[in-house]
Amino acid sequence: MPSLKDLKNRIASVKATQKITKAMKMVAAAKLRRAQEAAEAARPYSQRMGAVLANISQAVSGDSDAPQLMTGTGRDKVHLLVVCTAERGLCGGFNSQIARLARDHTRKLVAEGKTVKIICVGKKGFDILRREFASLIIDRVDLREVKKIGYENADAVGRKVIGLFEKGEFDICTLFYSEFKSVISQIPTALQLIPAVAPTNGAVQNGASAVYEYEPDAGAILGDLIPRNISVQIFRALLENVAGEMGAKMSAMDNATRNAGEMINKLTLTFNRQRQAQITKELIEIISGAEAL
Repeated sequence: MPSLKDLKNRIASVKATQKITKAMKMVAAAKLRRAQEAAEAARPYSQRMGAVLANISQAVSGDSDAPQLMTGTGRDKVHLLVVCTAERGLCGGFNSQIARLARDHTRKLVAEGKTVKIICVGKKGFDILRREFASLIIDRVDLREVKKIGYENADAVGRKVIGLFEKGEFDICTLFYSEFKSVISQIPTALQLIPAVAPTNGAVQNGASAVYEYEPDAGAILGDLIPRNISVQIFRALLENVAGEMGAKMSAMDNATRNAGEMINKLTLTFNRQRQAQITKELIEIISGAEAL
């Protein structure tokens, strides 16, 4: 049975922790709004670029001069996985969900006899994946010093991926991130970057019957558009991750604050009961001593 002093110190410690978690929740809530606006603002541009890419891809389908980033190498022996996670924890299962999706995909590819290479964007994904796939991780991108994610950060990752592809280091590249839906819902997502997969959405289908003339030719446009699209998709993934991280952190810190409150109530009740029992014991001793005299 802990002493009254131990219980008092424990209550003070939990109260201090509760203040920290409450402050972190408020900070995450403030950052969430800006991050959510940035993620939602990036979606239309990303989707429209995908629609333009799909329209131009139809013009060069079956063309031998089509960019290799769109057609691929014709093999699927070597796979590159770009796993984007957060740099910090205390956000519930946000990072582990993305890492689990990437881990399951890696196990599946290895079981099929494929060669897998991993680039980790974010410290937490690296920490999780290196436990099992340390030998498969070829690079790690550290964004801890970046206060606000910008396009230049995504473009650096995109150029690194394209450079590896041009050297023949891999055949297929897949991007892993978490798509932000709401504060309590972030969906782990896998998106194939190389070969480029053109979306088949309504915008593409509505314009499929139109005839376009390209200047310069469609192949040259794709040669510039596909690398740009890779960086845009990575940029969108990073923004989605930031919004998802803040939402998950706000939810986790809210739960932690509530749990701390419940623990404080239980410890306070135990403290009061033990103090009352001690007072009663002392009174009994005083009364017993007085009667003995």
